[in-house]
Amino acid sequence: MGKGAFRGSYGGGGMNMNMMRQAQKMQQDMMKMQQEMETKTFSATAGGGVVEATVTGKKELQNIVIKPEAVDPDDVEMLQDLIVAAVNEALRNADADSAASMSKLTGGMNLGGLL
Repeated sequence: MGKGAFRGSYGGGGMNMNMMRQAQKMQQDMMKMQQEMETKTFSATAGGGVVEATVTGKKELQNIVIKPEAVDPDDVEMLQDLIVAAVNEALRNADADSAASMSKLTGGMNLGGLL
């Protein structure tokens, strides 16, 4: 290799300071968004509203509300299915909100698994 073979590999080809600042700002914004997500709650119902589940942005079940008309001692499996459906829908709501927030933050750019 001749003298100067690596010329340009640092100065022109590397990340410039502006890109570094943008990356740092995006990282700070993502941390803030994550903290905000953790304080949010998401609810969903099943069975026409007889079962309601509430989850946090941390994807932890926070509350279950079961109306008396949902309780049939002869059909416990139906109640179990309604609970699962409500919890899963609440979790999907949390995921959708998180994805929408992330899309706003990144401007729709594909970060290729960096996050």
